[in-house]
Amino acid sequence: MELAILAPTILALIFISIQTALWLYGRSVALNAAQEGVSRLRLVQPPLYSPALGEKVRADIEAYAQQLGGGNSLGDVEVPPPAYNDPEGMVSFTVKGKTISLVPGLDLDVTRTATGPIEQFEADDE
Repeated sequence: MELAILAPTILALIFISIQTALWLYGRSVALNAAQEGVSRLRLVQPPLYSPALGEKVRADIEAYAQQLGGGNSLGDVEVPPPAYNDPEGMVSFTVKGKTISLVPGLDLDVTRTATGPIEQFEADDE
């Protein structure tokens, strides 16, 4: 009798734990991809930045997120164009996707954004 009551509860806790781990891993994949995009673009000096360069990095990051997620951990990856703000000196990347779900019909969306300063290289005055 006790096993009939405890077994479904224990199974439910196991499934909830696994689903939480899959969701957290999907968030980690999305954040890692967004940080990689920021790392690539923050070294580009403002006079050299162009929308074509931003699109190339965006496409690379989308492919990177799909490869890192393996198609299961983070699926339906979408990477909007980066925000490269010259006057503010910041670059920002957002990665969106869906994590795998153990429950049919349950959609777990993930959106992670990484932001960093644009590196400014200046000559030494001596």
